[in-house]
Amino acid sequence: MGEISKWLMHDDQKELFEILFAVTLNLVFVALIALLLWPLGNALLALRLSKGYIVLWLVMLMLAGSVYRVQEYFRVDMYEHANAFLFSNLAVSCLLQTGWTAFTAQTVQVFTAGASIWMMSVLYFIGFLSCLVAYYVVASFYQGSFYRLTSLPINVLSYIVFCVWPMAGRVLYGWFFEMF
Repeated sequence: MGEISKWLMHDDQKELFEILFAVTLNLVFVALIALLLWPLGNALLALRLSKGYIVLWLVMLMLAGSVYRVQEYFRVDMYEHANAFLFSNLAVSCLLQTGWTAFTAQTVQVFTAGASIWMMSVLYFIGFLSCLVAYYVVASFYQGSFYRLTSLPINVLSYIVFCVWPMAGRVLYGWFFEMF
């Protein structure tokens, strides 16, 4: 096991380590909130979030692959067309982040109907934590500090906006949510 961890921590395997860390964090988070919410009677939230994470991973793989192919076709890379490369990746990263926050805010809102103030606080905090987990999931593919430093504030801000104004999330991403 020591050799595997040494190999995984090597600089050449940074991308693989980031993806494995995101997968592990994702699985542990869903398991912990399921255990937390089960006695409180809201374990269905963990199931909905886990389905959402599956869709997030699939959409992220599809979008990242598509953007890579488009960048490859137009010969856009970090060295010749840095601005186009950075901003196209940032756009995909932020699109995924805001999509997740809209999904989470709408999902949490469903479970807060008729709940006590204490339970609403717990559910909104769990939603916030799920947005941070989604941030690490997306950051496992878009690892640069430019993407991370830009998408984290967008993630937090969009979660707050979609919690306060859920109709904005439905308008922007409702068409996608209806597909699943």
